[in-house]
Amino acid sequence: MRLNDYRWIEVEPSSNKEGCEQSLIIRRLGLQDYEPIWKSMRYIAEHPNDKRGDEIWLLSHKPIFTLGQAADRKNIIDAGNIPVIDIDRGGQVTYHGPGQLVAYILLDIRKRRMNVRDLVSALESSIVNSLSHFGISAQTRPKAPGVYVNEAKIGALGLRIKNGKSYHGLSLNVDMDLAPFSKINPCGFENLEVTQVSDHIETSKFLMRDCSEILSKKLLGELGYDAR
Repeated sequence: MRLNDYRWIEVEPSSNKEGCEQSLIIRRLGLQDYEPIWKSMRYIAEHPNDKRGDEIWLLSHKPIFTLGQAADRKNIIDAGNIPVIDIDRGGQVTYHGPGQLVAYILLDIRKRRMNVRDLVSALESSIVNSLSHFGISAQTRPKAPGVYVNEAKIGALGLRIKNGKSYHGLSLNVDMDLAPFSKINPCGFENLEVTQVSDHIETSKFLMRDCSEILSKKLLGELGYDAR
């Protein structure tokens, strides 16, 4: 299927916030193989088109380990039968799989007058505020990008900027099999505990959908858009 075949909405800026004068599209892509999605967003960043606006893609991936540009392969302890792929985001090694919510952030940060730190802060805040909605207290760490609950990592970040455009984004562990994280040193840290939303609240069959809706609203608010 083509991207336009999936469900999407277009949102307008909520105010005259500087750098936020354009609409933004949110696409919900469901469960996807990793590589085609990565190549699609990389192509968009490498081939600027003034007619294409900013977008956020919400999805989950089939099981895969991804290695960022600075990653040390020694942080993969035992991949087993899970594929491993080298990619072009920042950061170390992480795991993606069903039950994890991924948000890819395709923004023209140059036009928005944002720097990378601004974007990282916005993504971290969107995760913290989303978790707060579910009654989960979460924190960030100055020297370890991501979001933590009681010292366990629940949300990860990894970005790439090319031609003034961002891609890659964030992941939030919602209701997934966490066992593959034991096969790596998550984000390059030995013995880093990993947690998920379902470990802290009463779960329901709609938890993934609810997390997707809340996270998209928080992301929109951080970027200056009406939350829907």
